[in-house]
Amino acid sequence: MNRGTRHLMVVVIAVATAGLASFGVYRAVTRIPVREVEVAHTFVVVATRSLPPGVRLSAADVRLAAWPQSSPVPGSFSKVDAVVHHALLASVVENEPIVQGKLASLEEGAGLPPVIPAGMRAMSVKVNDVIGVAGFLDSGTRVDLVVTIKKREESTSKTVVSNVEVISAGTRYEQEKSRHIETAQKPSSNSAPAAPPAVVTLLVTPADAERIALAQAEGQIMLVLRNPLDTAPTQTPGIRSAALLESDLTPPPAPVVRRVIEPRPVAPPEPVVAAKPYMVETIRDMKRTEEEVVQ
Repeated sequence: MNRGTRHLMVVVIAVATAGLASFGVYRAVTRIPVREVEVAHTFVVVATRSLPPGVRLSAADVRLAAWPQSSPVPGSFSKVDAVVHHALLASVVENEPIVQGKLASLEEGAGLPPVIPAGMRAMSVKVNDVIGVAGFLDSGTRVDLVVTIKKREESTSKTVVSNVEVISAGTRYEQEKSRHIETAQKPSSNSAPAAPPAVVTLLVTPADAERIALAQAEGQIMLVLRNPLDTAPTQTPGIRSAALLESDLTPPPAPVVRRVIEPRPVAPPEPVVAAKPYMVETIRDMKRTEEEVVQ
């Protein structure tokens, strides 16, 4: 076999191998199911950043985002002008669609009042780093309120209101300042943490508002953080300073039993029966008479 024949055989084998490989790739590609990529044909209004409840929306807070037409969002808006100047009733996160259920009407205004349900009241209490549970109080958390009243004789602590929702932490000025800082620049990882809020606003009933006001006036209050899934009311008898210092190993003193001796019934005295008089029968001149003889 000369050199030309060998070259021809190599070319034929290479072409046959390439043809078989191409045919195999073609068969594999044709067996792959067709994937349809859905193209968005509609737009919805979404938030450009995370926003707390009570914020009046501006054009910078929202934008239009493409959304699949086959998966519409109930209550969403397709125009930015439809949500501008409305207040939020609930918090939203970045890129979350703005729906009608989270917007207050223009008549309700903005801020905290539209967030308060009918029959409830918003009440602010002054806290510090300890009372405010070390800064872990955020919107939506639930707390118990414990009051400690100090007297000359002894002090008493008791839970006066339980399972109360926190609707905002910090004053309005602090919240606006925090939002402006977040909008201007993102905080770096080396930046110092923000100071804990000095005021916490609670969502309470009118009766609980009176109890909290009296607790603030008479003693010192403390907020106790609780699990939001634990909805059972807190019912405790409270504790006094004398009971706090008692040892659990000391048995309680035996109760004093007082014996009550009931007086015996006295029989009434027997009635004195007067003696019958002694009578003497006398007959005089055919007359019969009876005379009493005095003894």
